[in-house]
Amino acid sequence: MCSEFIGEDGNEKFWQFVDTVKELTSVRSYYNLIIKKAGQFLTDLQVNLLKFALALRSYSPAVHASQQIAKDEPPPEACPAFVSIHGQHSCSTKDIKKLLKAAAGRPKPYLYKNDHTYPGVNKTDVPVVILYAEIGTKKFTSFHKALSEKAEKGTLTYVLRHFVANPKPQKMLLSGYGVELAIKSTEYKAVDDTEVKGQLTVINVEDDDNDEVQGFLFGTLKKSHPELQEHLVELRKHLLESTNDMAPLKVWEMQDLSFQAASRIMSAPKFDALKLMRDLSQNFPSKARSLTRVAVKQEMRKEIEENQKHLSETIGVHPGDGELFINGLHIDLDIHNPFSIWDILKSEAKVLEGLHNLGIKGEHQDKLLRLPVNAVDDSYALDIRHPAIMWINDIENDLMYRSWPTGVQELLRATFPGVIRQIRRNFFNLVLFLDPLQEESGELVKLAELFYKHKIPLRIGFVFVVNTKDEIDGFSDAGVGFYRLLNYIADENQLHNFLLVLSYIDVGETLSADTITAYLKRKFPKANSERILGVESEYDDKRKDGALFYKKSGLGALPLALFNGVPLSPDEMDPEELETVILQRIMDTTTAFQRAVFMGQLSEGSDVVDYLMEQANVVPRMNPLILSSDRKYLDLTATPDTYMFSYVDTRDKTAVIAKRMKYFTNSDEDGMTPVTLWVAGDFQKVSGRKLLINALKHLQKASPGVRVGVIDNPSEKPYDDNTVLYRAIWASLLTQKNKAAAEFVHKLLKEESSQLLQPKAKGYEFIIGCQTDLLTGLFDFIHTQQLFCQDVLKLNPGQRAVISNGRILGPFEEQEEFTVEDFHLLEKITLSGSAEKVKARVKQMGMKPKQYVCISFWPTCLFLVSVIEICASNEVFYDVVAIVDPLTREAQKISSLLTVSCSAFLFFPHYSSSFSNIGRTYKITPKITFTVRKVSPGPVARFMELPETPLLTLNMITPESWMVQAVRSPYDLDNIHLQEVNGVVAAEFELEHLLLEGHCFDLSTGQPPRGLQFTLGMSRDPLMYDTIVMANLGYFQLKANPGAWILRLRGSVLLSKHALPFQALRIVFLLSLILKLNLFPFCLHFRIMMLSVLRHTQTPVKFWFLKNYLSPSFKETISHMAESYGFQYELVQYKWPRWLHQQTEKQRIIWGYKILFLDVLFPLAVDKIIFVDADQIVRADLKELRDLDLEGAPYGYTPFCDSRREMEGYRFWKTGYWASHLGHRKYHISALYVVDLKKFRKIAAGDRLRGQYQALSQDPNSLSNLDQDLPNNMIHQVAIKSLPQEWLWCETWCDDTSKTTAKTIDLCNNPMTKEPKLVAAARIVPEWVEYDREIKELLRRVQEQEDTTTQKQIPAGSQHKKGY
Repeated sequence: MCSEFIGEDGNEKFWQFVDTVKELTSVRSYYNLIIKKAGQFLTDLQVNLLKFALALRSYSPAVHASQQIAKDEPPPEACPAFVSIHGQHSCSTKDIKKLLKAAAGRPKPYLYKNDHTYPGVNKTDVPVVILYAEIGTKKFTSFHKALSEKAEKGTLTYVLRHFVANPKPQKMLLSGYGVELAIKSTEYKAVDDTEVKGQLTVINVEDDDNDEVQGFLFGTLKKSHPELQEHLVELRKHLLESTNDMAPLKVWEMQDLSFQAASRIMSAPKFDALKLMRDLSQNFPSKARSLTRVAVKQEMRKEIEENQKHLSETIGVHPGDGELFINGLHIDLDIHNPFSIWDILKSEAKVLEGLHNLGIKGEHQDKLLRLPVNAVDDSYALDIRHPAIMWINDIENDLMYRSWPTGVQELLRATFPGVIRQIRRNFFNLVLFLDPLQEESGELVKLAELFYKHKIPLRIGFVFVVNTKDEIDGFSDAGVGFYRLLNYIADENQLHNFLLVLSYIDVGETLSADTITAYLKRKFPKANSERILGVESEYDDKRKDGALFYKKSGLGALPLALFNGVPLSPDEMDPEELETVILQRIMDTTTAFQRAVFMGQLSEGSDVVDYLMEQANVVPRMNPLILSSDRKYLDLTATPDTYMFSYVDTRDKTAVIAKRMKYFTNSDEDGMTPVTLWVAGDFQKVSGRKLLINALKHLQKASPGVRVGVIDNPSEKPYDDNTVLYRAIWASLLTQKNKAAAEFVHKLLKEESSQLLQPKAKGYEFIIGCQTDLLTGLFDFIHTQQLFCQDVLKLNPGQRAVISNGRILGPFEEQEEFTVEDFHLLEKITLSGSAEKVKARVKQMGMKPKQYVCISFWPTCLFLVSVIEICASNEVFYDVVAIVDPLTREAQKISSLLTVSCSAFLFFPHYSSSFSNIGRTYKITPKITFTVRKVSPGPVARFMELPETPLLTLNMITPESWMVQAVRSPYDLDNIHLQEVNGVVAAEFELEHLLLEGHCFDLSTGQPPRGLQFTLGMSRDPLMYDTIVMANLGYFQLKANPGAWILRLRGSVLLSKHALPFQALRIVFLLSLILKLNLFPFCLHFRIMMLSVLRHTQTPVKFWFLKNYLSPSFKETISHMAESYGFQYELVQYKWPRWLHQQTEKQRIIWGYKILFLDVLFPLAVDKIIFVDADQIVRADLKELRDLDLEGAPYGYTPFCDSRREMEGYRFWKTGYWASHLGHRKYHISALYVVDLKKFRKIAAGDRLRGQYQALSQDPNSLSNLDQDLPNNMIHQVAIKSLPQEWLWCETWCDDTSKTTAKTIDLCNNPMTKEPKLVAAARIVPEWVEYDREIKELLRRVQEQEDTTTQKQIPAGSQHKKGY
């Protein structure tokens, strides 16, 4: 993991670290030595981040991915390390030579983005050797030595992937998650009668000495009074056991709790404030009583209220909100988790350390961090105010538009959607660059004519790129003839008629000189064709302008178009698509103009075209290399040291070059240089000299504060004859002043002058003699520059590049030009990005010019005032600002995050606080700790001082991409009643899968591909998981683990019937994950329902369980039950999508799973499922229900009974909204339903249900019974087949007479009697007691078998100890 961390700073550092790691011994020494070795390549801040990353295990997925790829090879048996050479494997270095010889005949392996390739001479025509090994082992060392030697010689490409031959079976405890223990709201009390035996778990009460218990800090007390240690342990235990009840608070006592909590935190010592806030927020209910006695000072209350008003008005943060800022960057707590925040910390570390290394600290650093800069734009525009553009119309001045209104305020008038406003302003401008000889030109001109004739408010201009030779005949060159004809038509005041010239030609036909001549004779019979088209034509004015404009613009291949200066992509230039593209651009741009008018940026007196062309994205030239958003930068923040240049890293090599660099300057009056250019090349070659000439020409016209440095990259090893020109340049820089040096070198670089510096030229010896004394040691520096070009800039000898403020452009191809115009553009982009703003801020701060440095990028920041500042170091630190109400969910998360960084609080409480959660803790470990000779187990969430009376439920709060399951606990974690627990409730969860999520769209329509199916697998098992794409945002998800996976489209959208397993023989069931109202703690009654199904269903049965919420004890015993009763089962799971409105209460989450994800929850081969609630007893063969004709509906539900008359007042569906919405239809119950998944998927029922849910769930009062309200609400869009009433009998709603024909009996709640369900079950269903006895007997036998097995595994004489 350490190597992966270092590898993110560069491939070079990765391999340097690998070379330093030797064989290591114990775990503790291994860890300490690795950190020490890493410290050679990292700063102190980075070392701390590395420790944090190792504790979070942030890089474990990367290592695990390599491990999985190795298993897919697969590895040879008993191999601690092996190589794979084009599919052939070997465990010995002796076989490498033999395998390399035969490798050419086999295909090369696929290399991944994160693979580590050795930085040798990486040629494309050599074999690829992949080493799978554990870094630091003997086997790795021998392989690495052999392969690195060959890679340096260029005989192979060496790739390293992590591989541990015998990984340890122990699983590690993770951090980076939250655990919540909440009071459970239950309508009816129910207690299970099954005892949990032999599961007492004991924890060491000394483990948490650092935690406060009722105001006592026992860790501090034990250090101060070691002689009282035993008594302190007893006191702590007594306090924990005696104060576990929460006395209810009055409403008036709760109104000021947030202010009282803030006051208590403020009064604590500065470095205890974070810990206190974490304790109060994460254990609020048990601390609430003590907070009511805290007095709030009036001045503090006033200050908080002023902060609330200010922040509400300025950044929209309202009372009670929680916000977090790191170096001014806003951290959205709903999106970010500890891992993504760690990524932010790592990226910010580079900025902080860069400023610190440059001597910018404290207040100066803070001001530069808050500097707003322009983000990299990816839609640059070309200035269209150029005389070479031939405009055929002018919206503002042409008579044909005189009836249109002229005011820009017309943009704000309401109009029908999709209507293009006709306003007499040049809001929309289309420029077409055409070669008249190309076939596509005719179609594009026809389209322009269409826009013109239909009075689309579009100003249309043309730039014709034709032959630029002086002596050219329009009779022989069709392009020149066409241009001269256009000028003739313009002189005749018929400018728009030239649209007919090309449209006259049939589409697809190439324009010819004969066509031009024929057109001229037919349309203008009296015209003198020789005077118009001949060599001495009078209509040849500005013919070259179009071609020159096109060349200088740097645009791509013709034809092309600019809309308001922004080039259209080649795909958009398709004539069949262009009309739609232009109209859509007009609609999109209208919105931007409306905003500009509304904000007052565009007024009635404004010239619209000038306004457009003065925007930040308008550039004088299009050069994709300069304008690309994919940019590489040098790190200019190192301090050069005295080590040998060959052995330092790229950062230090850059520092050495920067320190010794001499410049041609164009300094500002204050001596600041916001733009620094380095030109690298071989100046003995014409291409290198031309590049430097262009740079110096640019320097003459550049804005003040530009300087140019020169780096020699000779094509061969440096010696006298091939460096003479560079040495002359260097001598000029040493001896002449700025302007004189530039002028001298400019002359020197000219071809005639450079000839004088050739070895055999006259005067060569004189020049060399003049240089000798000045240039002592220059050869060493030239060699250093050549190494810099090779190792840092990645240039081959003789290649050229330009570096602007550390940004690398190049290498350039031999024939590729970087013109003076390109240098102008580069300066503009550099200044507009950050340099101008940094320069202004540096001036404002009063820094000396020598301290000034140009930084390429600064994050946008937001200024906030802090109330509590916490920072214990003068070294590099993060500026973390938290705005919190200390008694909110946000505070619970923030308080855990803030313990790992310097920070500042701004308290933001609001009046009244209420928590349903007893406690919530986040486990974020800043570094790995050790016990004797081994790594400590890891973080564990503990809850103490808990009340025994309430019924509690445990929730995991994990990163969105985690799929976590409870794997070990004898208790039902959804129903924890501490009064009935002996000892400690303990549970173990496991990170089972990582989620693969995505969005899919059809490129032809832009819409989600309805019904598209994906499969996910590996090369040896291509179909491991499958899913269907939702129409909702084109969303899909698949569960996976780190590794290389293959994502495929399924062969057909709809599967044939024979693909369904157990067809005509099996029934599939989806069972409620926990009891419908969560009243049965141990899933025992799951089993009773299952047993009733098996007793009455004659065909084989397969049960499907939603894995997300099954208890560990149920998962442990279900296999025994399946073996005893002969059924099959499978666990399925699906992660609630982050874009779909989240439910926070576990019961409502369960209801959501029952209805929202039916189309994606099951394998695509399953085409019918029956849902049976866990509190039901089945008395019929469910095959009858499976075979029931649903009459085209995707699912069938049973309506609520209405035969028990005394319950009439409780039938909510017969009045109000439901009565009017349903009309003559019935309201259906969700305790039993059958789903035709083929029909359900075909009509996109899941997408419709999710869409309606998303709309309704925003209202907290809507969908109170989510699982049945939603399908009943959607009954008009997604039909429901009403099942016969006998399929669900419920005593609450159905009379006693109908019970005799009931096929299932549901133990639904009775709002009148509120009878506990277990009591009702024994009374209503006689067979319940028999089923219950049978299941308990089965569980007793299973427990006895496990106890017997455990006893056999314990060696004689050993003792069994309970606990951790």
